[in-house]
Amino acid sequence: MATMKCEIITPDGLVFSGDILSATLPGSEGEFGVLPHHASLVTLLASGVIEIEKEDKQKELIAINWGHVKVDEGKITILAEGAVAISGSGSEIATALEKAKELVSSLSDSDVAIATATAKLESAAKGKL
Repeated sequence: MATMKCEIITPDGLVFSGDILSATLPGSEGEFGVLPHHASLVTLLASGVIEIEKEDKQKELIAINWGHVKVDEGKITILAEGAVAISGSGSEIATALEKAKELVSSLSDSDVAIATATAKLESAAKGKL
C-alpha cells in the first residue's frame, strides 16, 4: 500500500513523525481525510483530534488546539500551537486523555466541536485501557 510521511510539530518540538496510510484532520470547515497522492493544499486546522492510520494499521490519536497543515502528494506537515498524543497504557492514557480534553476545550468556542472531540478521545481510550 502507498504511504506518505507525516510530521506534527509544536513550539515545544516534534510530536509525531512517521510513514502513514491516512489521516483525518479537524479542518476549520469540518473534518477531512488525506491519503497518499492527495492534491497539494494549505489550510487552517480547528481545535479537535487528528486520527492517523499507521503502516501497521494501528490508529493514533493526537488532540490539537489549533494549527495549520501543508499537504503535498507525499507528505503532511502539521504545525500546531499545542498537541497531546493519546498513547501508552492504563494511567498514562487517562492522564493524556485529561490533558487532551483541556487542550481541545481551551480554544474551541463550539460546544459541538468539544463534544465531538471528547467522544472520539474517550472511545479510543476505552479500546486502549
